[in-house]
Amino acid sequence: MKKLDKYIAKNFLIGYAISFCVLMGLRIIIDLFVNLDEFAEHTDLGTLTVLKNMLSFYGLNMTLYFRDFAGMITVVAAAFSFGRMVRANELVAIMASGISLKRVAGPVIVLALLFTVLLILDQELLIPSLSDKLVRDHDELPGQESYDVWFLTDENGSLICSRRFDAETATLFRPTIITRRSMPRLGVWEVVGRITAEKAVYNRQTGRWELVNGRYIEKNSTKGPQPIDSYYARDLTPKDLPVRRKAEYKTLLSSRQLAALAAQRAKIKDVAQLYSQKHFRITDPIINLVMLMVSLPILLCHNPKSMKSAILISFALTVACFVTTFVCKMFATEVVFNRVMPELWAWLPVFIFSPIAFIELDAMKT
Repeated sequence: MKKLDKYIAKNFLIGYAISFCVLMGLRIIIDLFVNLDEFAEHTDLGTLTVLKNMLSFYGLNMTLYFRDFAGMITVVAAAFSFGRMVRANELVAIMASGISLKRVAGPVIVLALLFTVLLILDQELLIPSLSDKLVRDHDELPGQESYDVWFLTDENGSLICSRRFDAETATLFRPTIITRRSMPRLGVWEVVGRITAEKAVYNRQTGRWELVNGRYIEKNSTKGPQPIDSYYARDLTPKDLPVRRKAEYKTLLSSRQLAALAAQRAKIKDVAQLYSQKHFRITDPIINLVMLMVSLPILLCHNPKSMKSAILISFALTVACFVTTFVCKMFATEVVFNRVMPELWAWLPVFIFSPIAFIELDAMKT
């Protein structure tokens, strides 16, 4: 049986490599076709610089593409590997030797579990560590990014604004910080003062923003502006600022970072989106496995004539699962039947397609 397992695993890994290259390449080509003009804005720096920028951009964003297409890649790989075996009538020979087709699916399921672990590591470790680079626009060069910052909230509830943040020097130009304090009513804040400065430069040793000509004006105070030399915001570092300014920044955080945000519930603008992300972190790997389990019984057919229809049906079910998950992510933060239910929408695709997978596995011919 070990030789058979190695053979099936080898076929699946070859199919996985091919489907990975095809789907990732297609995703990159489509994005490059739409945004080529933005990369071309730096042609004055030379063709080599433009090519390096493109390679750097898509090399980093491959982590996001893999996260989004991991389930689809696995199904395509299974269809490719079993398609080759069915075309060569190998499944007929395996069944004739007394080996169940469910046993044939074993190596594929084990490898799919390993790739699911890679997906979790990608989401929990790799993407959060690269988050500040993943929000870079197509027309920006690495290390030379410049962003505007508007009303970002720190852990103390203060609002930070700046017309320009230079990532290379970790400097906020002409920042304005509106300091606030929490009121007894949940989610209500009171403005207590304002900090202004010419510049705010981040000091990595102290973890503070050093202010140049900083002034603090207390609300309803008759003292006038008071000098202030630094500002402390532990959760707003130069790495965090480019990420936090994006509306979808929660998708780039790890589960640990999402839990830290949950601890500041009163300061979260959209609590439903936070809880939606927490639950989808659990259900996304499960949904990817369910996609495979729904497709496997259909792909394991021993008749070469029915293989084309089997592939079409399996892809249709996979796309249905993919689309259902996408729709559920859209509705997870919306008010439906006068309620916001992110937990229900996150688990709904699992509840719908898991029974289908078990019924197909039970009815599969062995």
